[in-house]
Amino acid sequence: MNELVDILEKESHAAKTNAETSSPPPEKVANGPKTIHANGAQKEPLVTWVHKNFQVTARDETFFDLSLDIEQNSSITSCLKNFSSTETLNAEDKFFCDKCCSLQEAQKRMKIKKPPHILVIHLKRFKYIEHLSRYKKLTYRVVFPLELKLSNTVEDLDTEYSLFAVVVHVGSGPNHGHYVSLVKSHNHWLFFDDEAVEMIDESAVQTFFGSPQEYSNNTDHGYILFYERLAASSTS
Repeated sequence: MNELVDILEKESHAAKTNAETSSPPPEKVANGPKTIHANGAQKEPLVTWVHKNFQVTARDETFFDLSLDIEQNSSITSCLKNFSSTETLNAEDKFFCDKCCSLQEAQKRMKIKKPPHILVIHLKRFKYIEHLSRYKKLTYRVVFPLELKLSNTVEDLDTEYSLFAVVVHVGSGPNHGHYVSLVKSHNHWLFFDDEAVEMIDESAVQTFFGSPQEYSNNTDHGYILFYERLAASSTS
């Protein structure tokens, strides 16, 4: 591809040079030439059909949390894989190319360049339903492990995390409900509900994964997860 671009750029330069040498000299007037060329003007980059069809671009963006789409009876690991999977942008979702100034069909993929010390994962439990014209809470069962390996990074290295806090949404819908928290402190899990605090067993965290069926009496679902990066996987 690079050789093709070189050939096309040389052909374009040669054609431009021939056009300039064959054009008539500028008309002379009393105050000088009629056509003035600005010295030092920046030359616009050549955009060829190779750029339009094959060019790959990258952009770095900072983030404070990862918002993940969820599915029924899934896991954080599978949600992260979907997050970093390749997405084709076409039709109304075409990518706008800054160089060629037009919409182009493209493929998009997101990867984590620098894993954070504290990884915050937001589960998209509130989804807008078109035919209902309102948001609905997704009570899907999404397993979030106590220990998590983050593998969708630029370095392609597994980064290990440990779960230390969970924000739980209690309620059947997005417009009403209550929030409680689970926090791990000194190797013990604590349950916070306003001013009430009690110690719970570690296995009780599993009860907040979600509901395996669409309709369930259980309305307590994990919503925001906090993972701390383990020291063994930290790099400086």
